[in-house]
Amino acid sequence: MTPILLIDFGSTYTKVTAVDADGETLLGTAAAYTTVQTDVGEGLAEAVRLLEEKTGPLQFAERYACSSAAGGLRMITSGLVPELTAEAARQASLGAGAKVIQVYSFQLTEEDLEDIEAARPDIMLLVGGTDGGNSECILHNARMLAQCKADFPVVIAGNRSAVRQCARLLEGRETYICENVMPRFGTLNILPAQQQIREIFLRRIIHAKGLSKASELISGILMPTPSAMMKAMQLLAEGCEGEKGIGELIAVDVGGATTDVYSIAEGMPRNANTIYKGLPEPYVKRTVEGDIGMRYSIRGILEAAGTQQLAQLSGLSRDRVETLVDYLAGHTDVLPGDDPEMRALDEALASMAIETAVRRHAGTLEEAYTMMGLTYVQTGKDLTDVGQIVATGGSLIHTVNTGKIVSHALYNPADPMSLRPRSAKIWVDRSYILAAMGLLSETRPQTALRIMKKELQSVGDSE
Repeated sequence: MTPILLIDFGSTYTKVTAVDADGETLLGTAAAYTTVQTDVGEGLAEAVRLLEEKTGPLQFAERYACSSAAGGLRMITSGLVPELTAEAARQASLGAGAKVIQVYSFQLTEEDLEDIEAARPDIMLLVGGTDGGNSECILHNARMLAQCKADFPVVIAGNRSAVRQCARLLEGRETYICENVMPRFGTLNILPAQQQIREIFLRRIIHAKGLSKASELISGILMPTPSAMMKAMQLLAEGCEGEKGIGELIAVDVGGATTDVYSIAEGMPRNANTIYKGLPEPYVKRTVEGDIGMRYSIRGILEAAGTQQLAQLSGLSRDRVETLVDYLAGHTDVLPGDDPEMRALDEALASMAIETAVRRHAGTLEEAYTMMGLTYVQTGKDLTDVGQIVATGGSLIHTVNTGKIVSHALYNPADPMSLRPRSAKIWVDRSYILAAMGLLSETRPQTALRIMKKELQSVGDSE
């Protein structure tokens, strides 16, 4: 047996997963409070102690970790046109596992600079202009950032004709130059910027979050937790040498503060009478709905879905829904337990979190009339033929109604222009291992894939 420990330093809990690399099996999981304010090693040691109560003593051959502690990787991006370079910057940041707290377009103002200073991001991504195109905007923004009092590194990934000058303008600040995220009109090139962001996370952010104290306990902190999730989902979809994947998929992670959606799919128009508008979407796409969460962002779900919809789904009165939402917003640590009203409301909230987040993630159609007759214009990804949905998050794991809740990710005739899946097989990550498998995939992809196939539970087909 070759035990490997996989660690996820979360904002609230440090989660540990033990696997046997030889037997390609899950040995056990456990969690303890993250002690980021003192020594994260304390929370890790407690989690391992709880794990070994289940597994017995283990001598780990390797230890790897990911982290979203202390707010995760908080980024601000600045680009030129909202629909083009600013969107390319956002996609690069999200794909690197970051939480994008603000996206700026066009020239930064003094008010923008004040907001950036107040936000104190972990990293700033500065882009703008295609190669050989507009230089004025990115140079102006570099001059503005040079005046910023907050200390954060800047990744410059814009017009190659201007990036060196931007770096000189930002002299004295930690800067990194990458290939342009949009070198030509309509062409995305986000992988170099994503790799640079992850490297900064490893070198600088881990120390800033207080996680360097755990460095002697592990083989290496590899990536932000969302990056580990993306790795796991891409592996599950595509497979690897010696093991097939399950095909194009969507994954939904419903948390207390945010709802993350991942899609591993091409998503381009499937019909001859449909034309595509805007930047092509990345094959591996992540979106984060910062206003949609089960506790810290519970009011965002209420605003998106409406009191009447939550009342209808939960079977509670409108007044009772609003009372319970107010209570949970002020008591974010409360779990539904055996309270039937709380359980019913939590399932309704999770259903609407998924419906809202997947609708925002998926593409849309618009009707347009041309000389050739009726034509459809597609923006974003067409996910209608995606046949697999993977669900994770406490509200989805700890319920027998996972399939019913997750089915809200599917196409709704009441919203016919949303390009969500028409039907899909639903899988649930009841052991909470997906981020751990993303870590494991870095060194043992075949093992990680086989464990996921064993551990993910099917909750049936949904039509």
